[in-house]
Amino acid sequence: MKAHFQTDQGQIRHHNEDAGGVFYNESGQLLAVIADGMGGHQAGDVASQIATSFIRDQWEQTDEFDQPEETEVWLKENIQEMNRSILEHAQDHEECAGMGTTVVAAICTEAFIAVGHIGDSRCYILSEDEFRQITEDHSLVNELVRSGQISKDDAEQHPRKNVLLKALGTEADITADVQSIEWNFENQLLLCSDGLTNKLSDDELLSLIQKDQDLETTCNEMVDFANERGGEDNISLIIVHHDGAMEEGDA
Repeated sequence: MKAHFQTDQGQIRHHNEDAGGVFYNESGQLLAVIADGMGGHQAGDVASQIATSFIRDQWEQTDEFDQPEETEVWLKENIQEMNRSILEHAQDHEECAGMGTTVVAAICTEAFIAVGHIGDSRCYILSEDEFRQITEDHSLVNELVRSGQISKDDAEQHPRKNVLLKALGTEADITADVQSIEWNFENQLLLCSDGLTNKLSDDELLSLIQKDQDLETTCNEMVDFANERGGEDNISLIIVHHDGAMEEGDA
C-alpha cells in the first residue's frame, strides 16, 4: 500500500490552514486524513492541526481492523471526539473563537476502505471501471444541486459556493457521514481539499491519477495545475495506491 501526502499554501494565502497526513496503526494499516481549516487570524490552522493530531494519536494506538462495521464505528466516534477537542480549545482560547475545519479520513485495509467526512473536502476512488466521488459535499450549493434548484455548472460559479452546512468545531452535536466499500489491487484513492477540486475537474483529476508515474509526481502535477489557475486557496491531497502489501513506511 503506497501513499503520498502533499500540501501547498497556494498563490494568494499568507499561511496554510490545511493539515493532514498518512498514519499507521500497530498492525501497519493506513489512515489518510485531510483537514481544511477556517477561522479568523490563524485559527483555521489551529483547528485543522487539532483534528489531524487527535485522530493520528488515536489511530497509532489501535490494533488491526478486519470488519467494516467496527471500522466505521471507530471513525464516527473519533470524528465526534475531534469536534469536542476543537470546541474545547476555542472555549479556552478567545483568539480561536469561531474556528472550524472540514475533515475527510479514510482507513485502508487489504479488503475494504472506510471513509468518514464532514464538510466539502472529498474522497474519490479509481477502480477497475470507474472514477467517482465517494463523499457528498456538506455545502449550500451541493444541496441546491441535489434539490434540483441549480445545475452542477451553475454551482461552479455560484456566489455562495464556499458556504458549508457542516464543519467540525461549529456545533456541539455533529455526526460524520461514514461508509465502507470494497477495494481491490491497483485501485487508488484521492483525498483532497477544495483548493484542488475548485481548480481541476473530475475528468482532469482522472487523467492525472491514471498516469504511469510515482505518486509524488502526480501530486505535484495536481498542485501545479491548481496554482497555475490562480491558487487562491490552500491545496492539499493524498493519493493511496492499493499495490498489494501493507507495509508501514510506504508514505
